[in-house]
Amino acid sequence: MAFEQKIGLSRRLQQTLVITPQLKHAIKILQLSRADLEQLVTEEMEQNPTLEELSLGQEDAEVEMDSATPDDRMPELVDPTEQATEAPAHEEQAAEIDPGESNLGDINWEEYLSDYAANTSHGSLSAGSGGDFDEDKRPTLENTLTRASSLADHLTWQLRMGGDFSSDDREIGDVFIGNVDENGYLQISVEDAAFEAGVDAETALVVLRRMQRFDPPGVFARDLRECLLIQLDQLELEEPLKRMAREIVESHLSLVEAKRFDKLSKELRATRDETTAAVKVISSLEPKPGRNFVTEEVRYVTPDVFVNKMDGEYVVSLNDDGLPKLRVSNSYRRLLSDENGGSEAKIYIREKLSAAQWLIRSIHQRQSTLFKVTSSIVRFQRSFFDHGVKALRPLVLKDVAGDIGMHESTVSRATANKYVHTPQGTLELKYFFTSSIRSSDGEGVSAESVKEKIKKIIESEDARRPYSDQHIAETLAAENIEIARRTVAKYREIMGILPSSRRRQMA
Repeated sequence: MAFEQKIGLSRRLQQTLVITPQLKHAIKILQLSRADLEQLVTEEMEQNPTLEELSLGQEDAEVEMDSATPDDRMPELVDPTEQATEAPAHEEQAAEIDPGESNLGDINWEEYLSDYAANTSHGSLSAGSGGDFDEDKRPTLENTLTRASSLADHLTWQLRMGGDFSSDDREIGDVFIGNVDENGYLQISVEDAAFEAGVDAETALVVLRRMQRFDPPGVFARDLRECLLIQLDQLELEEPLKRMAREIVESHLSLVEAKRFDKLSKELRATRDETTAAVKVISSLEPKPGRNFVTEEVRYVTPDVFVNKMDGEYVVSLNDDGLPKLRVSNSYRRLLSDENGGSEAKIYIREKLSAAQWLIRSIHQRQSTLFKVTSSIVRFQRSFFDHGVKALRPLVLKDVAGDIGMHESTVSRATANKYVHTPQGTLELKYFFTSSIRSSDGEGVSAESVKEKIKKIIESEDARRPYSDQHIAETLAAENIEIARRTVAKYREIMGILPSSRRRQMA
């Protein structure tokens, strides 16, 4: 058997896409929200000394790019006529203090700190007043910061103010408060709480019963039934009505939830009016007692783009407020041409200058892309800006990408986490991209406009006889919108609207 070894060399020309770190950075900046972009710029300015903020009204006499610029192929993105002049450095001489003239050792520090604490706690003291309170320097009420009281704070205050609670009671009470969720429900068993506090279960249960009379009514309940029963006990109702309401809560909540009021009346052996009165009392109770104490952080949306109507045409303008105008420092450029500088320092400056230029270029590219995408959306959705949601057209990323000559992925990144202020309100750019539902006349209808129609149909229904999903589908079909019943159900669930069986109300 013979073995033959063949060694061959071959060349092949292949085109591949290499994503450089700079390109990754530009893509990241394109899809950032406005708040994240502002934070990124702030961090870059802190870390990169070659970045400068161009103040309004500044002029720069030194506009020519130095021959030692790291990348001559990347032009400046700031108009040279708008660049800022570096103000001459003014050296300030610090006042010299003669140690021999210092009288710090003669100050009564205890008295000074006492006066300072009183001053900061109760307002400023007017000079020469001998401690009189200066009302004019007192901060106004609207400028005083306060912290919203949490549910735990509110319950702890009631536990501490209750004079008939012993120290052992307060200890077990603290355990209960520490195990209450944001809705006011107790998330620990009485036995476990008693073990944690070092008391017997019977003592813990007695304390719990007393704390269940705290405000808000229904707090410290272990389930929905107990929560509603606690609130019923605190209401002043006529005995027959209260007794019937308690029976419904204890045994027939599922019938109330399903809106099966006829069967409920039969189970209670009561008239329809008596059942209705009891159900109305239950409906007035709070199923989540702690919801009013939930302190969620309010998030404000700042539009990235404005669309305003001027002389019958819609004008797109970028919102540049809050975004600093950046430039590359001329001082660091000159350092590169300094023959006395060390090589390591020049390498560091060259890297920072290159990073600064890429950042400026990426931000400008982001703004330019955002402007083009929004302008294209306005052209496609002109009827929406004139007439509202009912006139919203079906639109996909491919339509806008073809209109402005960009890739779909670029359009997707440019619209991510971006908001536009329009005559129809402030909306996310993604809102304008909706799927199409075929109408009977062959034209596409936006899914968002169909949702709006479904919402209006449900709003116009009789609450005693709500429309079924099939009836809504037939109503839309009469308007030349062919849609299946299951699609109506899907859109209804997306909008958070209950099915007809659970929307039914008693007379």
